[in-house]
This record gives sequence, C-alpha cells and structure tokens, in this order.
Amino acid sequence: MQESSENTEQNFYGLGIAPGLLEVLKRAGFIKPTPIQIRTIPLGIQGKDLVGIAQTGTGKTLAFGIPMIQLLLGRKEQGLVVLPTRELALQVEASLRKIGQKQGLRTIVLIGGLPFGGQRRDISRKPHIIIGTPGRINDHLLQKTLSLSNVSIVVLDEADRMFDMGFLPQIRSILKVVPKKRQTMLFCATMPPEIMRLAKDYMQTPLR
Repeated sequence: MQESSENTEQNFYGLGIAPGLLEVLKRAGFIKPTPIQIRTIPLGIQGKDLVGIAQTGTGKTLAFGIPMIQLLLGRKEQGLVVLPTRELALQVEASLRKIGQKQGLRTIVLIGGLPFGGQRRDISRKPHIIIGTPGRINDHLLQKTLSLSNVSIVVLDEADRMFDMGFLPQIRSILKVVPKKRQTMLFCATMPPEIMRLAKDYMQTPLR
C-alpha cells in the first residue's frame, strides 16, 4: 500500500475540482478543506484506489463525495456508497444531495425498515449514486431488484465499524458483483488486519 504525498493547499482551489462544483461549495459555506479532504480529493478525482484513515466528523463525506459527483455527472456509470447504519446512510445522502442536486445529481438510499416497493422504484430511476447498508443492498441483490454491473466507483465508509458489526461477508458479496474495473475508496478510523486483507483482495495498489 503506497503512501500519498502531502498537499499543502489551504482551500478547495487547486485540488482539481471543476469550477461548477467549486461555486456550489463556496455558496454552501465550505471554504477551507479538512486534512482528509486535502489528501483525498485530488487522488479521488484522478480515479485512484485509496484507504483513508479518519474519524467521524473529519469531512470524509466530501472527501469521497466531491470526486464521485465530479466523475459521475454526465456519465452512465454509477457510484455505490456502503455504510454501517441507516442513520449514516441518510446523513451521507443528504450531504451529497446538498452539493450535487443543482448539478443534476440523483441519489437513492437502500436501508432496512423502508418498503422494498419504494426502493425498487428509486432503483428504476437510474441514480448516479446508490447509498446503503450491506444487509439491504444484499437483500436487493438476492431478489434481483438491483444490479451493480454499472458501478464504476465504490466507497466503503466506516469499514472497521462494519467489520465489528459482522458485515464482512455481505461486503465481500457486494464486491464480488461490482465490475473489477472500478475505483475503490475505503475509509476507517482504525486499520485492523481485516481492512488490510480486504484492500489486498479488492483494490489496485491503494494509496493510504
């Protein structure tokens, strides 16, 4: 696993973000990027696989969300964000929508406790980004109501927490059905051996 070089930029300019997204960030009050955003956004926009070590509340959603939005808008490919809880899934979806909605971004949330029928309708609208928990994503895969064959970017957020909750088998099931030619970004607060094995098995020389 390679180490990425430090970036000394202190604002969002110079990170490779498209002008339209820069304007949206400015209007939304995002002026100074966090350290994880400074390190991750340029690599994400370049399509690199990466492992980011960051606690909750350090700006991870924009760290992977900005590259996803920039790379997926205007293309037919999709992005997939997998998170441990429904609350986190809803938070991430709200943040991505805040940045991408005026650019035409379509998102959906696949979490337990909500009707399958409504989620099937959301899937049929061909969203740019699918956000969900491992269990519900696998439920849709088993029922063949969801295909991930068009996914070109995968984000595993709070991966160590998902492992602690016993989701590793579901995560492996998901990664087996997304295209092998894809970008994978993995974020966690700690780096247990399971994370290293997952990165080795499913990522292409990830930067850390």
